[in-house]
Amino acid sequence: MRTPLGLILLLIFCVCQASQTGCAADPNQLTAEEQKQGFKSVFNGYDLKGWQHSGNWKVDAGVITRSGKGGSLVYDPQPLPDDFELKFEWKVAPGSNSGVYYRPGQYEYQILDNEKHADGKNPRTSAASIYFCLPPSHDATRPVGEWNEGRIVCQGTVIQHWLNGKKVIDLDYTDPRYAWHVELLANRGGNLADRGAKLSLQDHGDPVWYRGVKLRTVSADEKLDRSPVKPAEISDAAMAAEQRKLQRIMESRARQQHKQKK
Repeated sequence: MRTPLGLILLLIFCVCQASQTGCAADPNQLTAEEQKQGFKSVFNGYDLKGWQHSGNWKVDAGVITRSGKGGSLVYDPQPLPDDFELKFEWKVAPGSNSGVYYRPGQYEYQILDNEKHADGKNPRTSAASIYFCLPPSHDATRPVGEWNEGRIVCQGTVIQHWLNGKKVIDLDYTDPRYAWHVELLANRGGNLADRGAKLSLQDHGDPVWYRGVKLRTVSADEKLDRSPVKPAEISDAAMAAEQRKLQRIMESRARQQHKQKK
């Protein structure tokens, strides 16, 4: 029986595409281009070797997921480099909340269902924000249940968040234009000058999935895409709720400090 010419051409096309992408059908495997760029896989796709947790995280069909109680999943071998690029894929269930922590001082790439979770009402706490610091330029998330492509780039005082191929945050935290945002995070207890944290996936008690976690060191002289990104505007109602939340945080911190002095 002869194979139709159209099917043969389709198979040839698929083989060519696979060779060009480094056979990236498995998102946990490095493509040829990623290998050339110096990426290393942080998650091997099979188990949580190198990761620390309390039994609430597991690997299911090449995907990191969680259930039960136990806290964050932490990559233990070493802290993240001061300058780095981190790539990962993520998806959430309706109403889910999680986060990728990558430096000390409250550096969090927010993972969220913007539609159903309360944090989605404020761009500063929405998906791909620097949580409680800087909002993304727009909501670039895919529908709940679909995979999103996250990317974090840090070089010196520059922080970039990318979502599904779109740069949504480009922050130089020494730029006076962002002084208020930096102060807001500082009031929450964060210091953007801190370095040396271990990669951590937040357990907020909600269903969340991660895969394709890949890391490379960025050199100090590497040229980044610094095209301007305008943070999304925040409504008066969201701003008022944010200030109430911040007030509660600061009052709670003051009580804790008072207890420690006794």
